[in-house]
Amino acid sequence: MSEGILKALMQLFALVAAPEQDATSGRKVVQNYLSLQLNRQLIEEYLQLFDNHRSAYREKTKEKNRIPKLYAASSVKVLRIATAINEELTHYQKVIVVIQLLEFLNSGKRAMSEMEYEFAETVAETFNIDRDEFLSIHHFIGISEKEPEENHLIVGGEKKRAREEKYIYREFLNTEIFVLYVSSVSLCLLKTNESTELTINGQVLLPHHIHFLRPGGSIRYKHGTPVTFSDIATHFNYKANESPIVFDVRDISFSFDTKRNAGLHPLSFTSHSGQLVGIMGDSGAGKSTLINVLTGIYLPSSGEILMNGIDLHLFPEKVNGLIGYVAQDDLLIEDLSVYQNLYYNARLCFDHLSEEQITEKVIQLLRSLGLYEIRNMKVGSPLNKKISGGQRKRLNIALELIREPSVLFLDEPTSGLSSRDSENIMDLLKDLAVKGKLIFVVIHQPSSEIYKMFNQLLVLDTGGYLIYNGDPVGAINYFKSCINHANRDESECPVCGNVNPEQILSIINSSVLDEYGTPTPARKTSPVEWFQLFKKQFPSSRERKEKRLPLPEINFSIPGRTGQFGIFFMRDLKSKLANAQYILINLLEMPVLALILASLLYYFQPESSSEPSYLLYKNPNMITYLIISVIISIFVGLTVSAEEIISDKKILKREAFLNLSRLSYLFSKVFLLAILSAIQTAIFTFIGNSILEIQNMFWPFWLVLFTSAIFANLLGLIISDSLKKTVNIYILIPFLIIPQLILSGVFVSYDRLNPHFSSVSEIPWYGETITARWAFEAMAVHQFTHNDYQKEFFVFDKLKSKANYYKDYWVPAFRNELTRLKNSEKEKKTRNILELLENESRKAAAELPDDKNITPPVYKKAVSIDNYLNEAKQFTSEVQKFYVALYNEADRRHEEQRRNLIEQHPEEGNIFLTTLKNQHHNEGLERFVRGTDDFFSKRIIRQNNSFIQKFDAIYQDPDYPFVKAHFLAPYKNIGSYKMPTLWVNILVMWGMNILLFIFLYSQLLKKFISGSKKALPRKKQ
Repeated sequence: MSEGILKALMQLFALVAAPEQDATSGRKVVQNYLSLQLNRQLIEEYLQLFDNHRSAYREKTKEKNRIPKLYAASSVKVLRIATAINEELTHYQKVIVVIQLLEFLNSGKRAMSEMEYEFAETVAETFNIDRDEFLSIHHFIGISEKEPEENHLIVGGEKKRAREEKYIYREFLNTEIFVLYVSSVSLCLLKTNESTELTINGQVLLPHHIHFLRPGGSIRYKHGTPVTFSDIATHFNYKANESPIVFDVRDISFSFDTKRNAGLHPLSFTSHSGQLVGIMGDSGAGKSTLINVLTGIYLPSSGEILMNGIDLHLFPEKVNGLIGYVAQDDLLIEDLSVYQNLYYNARLCFDHLSEEQITEKVIQLLRSLGLYEIRNMKVGSPLNKKISGGQRKRLNIALELIREPSVLFLDEPTSGLSSRDSENIMDLLKDLAVKGKLIFVVIHQPSSEIYKMFNQLLVLDTGGYLIYNGDPVGAINYFKSCINHANRDESECPVCGNVNPEQILSIINSSVLDEYGTPTPARKTSPVEWFQLFKKQFPSSRERKEKRLPLPEINFSIPGRTGQFGIFFMRDLKSKLANAQYILINLLEMPVLALILASLLYYFQPESSSEPSYLLYKNPNMITYLIISVIISIFVGLTVSAEEIISDKKILKREAFLNLSRLSYLFSKVFLLAILSAIQTAIFTFIGNSILEIQNMFWPFWLVLFTSAIFANLLGLIISDSLKKTVNIYILIPFLIIPQLILSGVFVSYDRLNPHFSSVSEIPWYGETITARWAFEAMAVHQFTHNDYQKEFFVFDKLKSKANYYKDYWVPAFRNELTRLKNSEKEKKTRNILELLENESRKAAAELPDDKNITPPVYKKAVSIDNYLNEAKQFTSEVQKFYVALYNEADRRHEEQRRNLIEQHPEEGNIFLTTLKNQHHNEGLERFVRGTDDFFSKRIIRQNNSFIQKFDAIYQDPDYPFVKAHFLAPYKNIGSYKMPTLWVNILVMWGMNILLFIFLYSQLLKKFISGSKKALPRKKQ
């Protein structure tokens, strides 16, 4: 307080004093007030100033006829002085001034005059002190009756009055203490009418004087239990609360696993609404574990936690919305503004309120927490702060306060803050407790001021042992007495009133000294010994009352699933749009990759006069472009989604108390990622196809790449939801991408993989799970079969390919087997050859038209081998004859179609088809899908009892009735319906996407990892 204000106050005290007032008692009141502000030397200096002012005014009042004028002048001066210092004093200081002023005016043996009362009332009005509060203070200072008023109570030793609402019973207390609770400043006024041995913070309680009891203070007397500020404040707050909360913890314990790795040993305590409860202890003592158990995040191994008689873990739905949790870590969305963070949180809590009501509620809370001026500032990250640490912490608290929980848990809310910010945060929490909330705060090294704010203190020791539960200031006396400390009765400094909470941890952790006086690692008192000592000193003797108080009314309503989806989506969208770097990277990533890929694959022959410099037909990199496009889509889809859920883990932990829909949250993520992936793949497809001059394939290619990206998005969300660290996610991504590359069927043919795990006739099972295979096959087959050139001739080329296989490869192979049969001497070999011949002849006959009446040969034991060979040779001749005719007919129609196309474009003639082929067809892709790029490979092979065609896969009909087919089949069978490969593969990929979403929703991978950890043996400590 400044020198000018103190001088003005001395003048004010002198002005309001009546001439006939007892100078000694009045001077004593002024001295008491100054002792709250100054040291002894300055007290005497300002008392002298007061005496001078008082003497001057007394001289002026000696003439009786001047008194009315002097009183009028004094009244003006009082108003002027009060107005001058009003803006310089805090509300707490103003209340103290008014209290001391009223005590000053009531000092002496006479009652306060009407003029003096008017002076005091003028000061109170100027200081904007509530009139009811002023009257209550005035009445308390002036009364002497024993019956308490509404906001008064009595502390005494009459056991028969123990159950009275306004009476606090203390055994062995031989006098009565009158108490007034000034709620606006959390201050208790005390007075007693008898001389006693009572002390307040080490100072004797004088009769007929007003004494202040502040947070952390206590009234002590011999052989009795101290009366703490917390006892009185809790009494008033509990009675004032319309819906009181009793939080009863009964013998709870917690183990992290079945290996007896205890996090908490059995502990019990009870807390009430209106209390600020501190939880102290060293690192590893189990403070955060206790918070997680109390909030319901962890399930206790034993015991129960009751809120007004309702078990939190058995009936969580009954207490839904009554518990709030503020973690030690930031729970803010860093790319949103202060207002947006709170607004979207409010939207999730108040579905029953209109948009205007929610906005008003948010603005009101921002104003009350001092955040309104920065409401439009982006929050930023802890490493890239846009707002201060104290503001961040207040905003974190606001996220919980917006829904007004009855019980609030905070894990180290002052961690990393300046001392000033820490006190501001704790002032806020204290105000909430005064308003009837029950606040639990984990705190490590509180200052004296913060420590005194607590109503109840829990001290945990290493291993999760509760070693103290009670009054915070009393904890210092308790631990001192446990070690027989010399000044065990002294808990605070007798001069300044400060306490040193670090004494508690120092005593708990005091080490054994060796013979040289050096501390050793061994503690004097182990956690178990402290625990046993506490149980012995404070035995649990409370009765288990099953009376259930009604729970407070829940003032929030979460939206339905659709509403939650909209809120999650808009919150995520605005967060991403506010991150310019995120938008820039994700919008430029795919165009740049498309530009690099297509530019590098833009191959052409040196320019000549006979042909253009670049032709799609001659580009040998078409296959590379298709498969790399798929891999890029999967890779980018993975990287975009890999951090989506893991970055929200802390926010999801907080929102778990709202019981929001996980389905809505996941749908919002997938929908937003789908929009982003659609834009990315569209840009990639447009640029890549444009550079390589791939025409009329934008929509098919985009749809395939988009579907692949969605697959990758879902895969990224699964690992983001399952793993705990971002670095692990990015380590895992190559393990997800490389199999897509190797097992796509492009770089390594499926029939050239390890024979133990593959087949020459079909795609192995693991190949069916590779999205890149389905995507590449869809694009390659569609590009070949539906480009503007090939689609005109595909049906004829397919017939020619089939005829070519049978007449040029199948018939010679069949006849070769007949020769082997003729020369075979071993019965087993003969039987194998016969099985092959009969199987292949049946399949070949099934391919022939019914009107040909070509019957396959059938071997019977009654028939000789020679007769069978003759029949078989005749059969192959018929087959060969048919397919030669089919080939010629297909070739004729192919040529006829060619002439028709030329006739439709007479101006260009033959050049039209050449141009069409050069612009739309690709010979490299043709060689790949037909399997003709390896001239020396076998065209037909024998496997078991069948011939396998090893070329023209693009022209082969699939053998399977439903979806499954050989690699690069032109269509797939869906029962009797033949569907193009493009659409079947896209449907299969979407089916895989749906399965991945179910996998994501059910958290199967996360559960598997968690189960695996539990199954692994732990190292012995």
